[in-house]
Amino acid sequence: MTSELLPYAPTVAGLWAMAALMLVQLLIADVVGIRARHKPGTPVPADHHNALFRVTRTLANSNESVAIFVLAALAGVLLQADPQWLNIGTGVYLAGRLGHMVCYYANWGLARSTTFGLSLIGLAILLFAGARQLPALL
Repeated sequence: MTSELLPYAPTVAGLWAMAALMLVQLLIADVVGIRARHKPGTPVPADHHNALFRVTRTLANSNESVAIFVLAALAGVLLQADPQWLNIGTGVYLAGRLGHMVCYYANWGLARSTTFGLSLIGLAILLFAGARQLPALL
């Protein structure tokens, strides 16, 4: 890693960690689908008591926010935003996503919503850190 990127090492590692987390979610969804004898390509009934629904929604929810995370983190690094804020935002986002996954799998509704909110706070921190650098571009 180049010396310019060293302060952003936790953010870069967070990008890798999110990719790994999503791979785990995909594999879990596949295994649960196979065990449930779910025919690929057919809708999963919306039922929070159904493990297959919960694991597929967990992956879908991660898919809904991961692009924002990747774009905000990369833009922050390229804008040379304060690495401390980028690293904190990355950590908060990852903690929220991991917590969301665990809570959704366990069917803990309020905790799931809380951890989802935590991941949104992480995204807001990342976007704020990058936005502080935008006036320098203008």
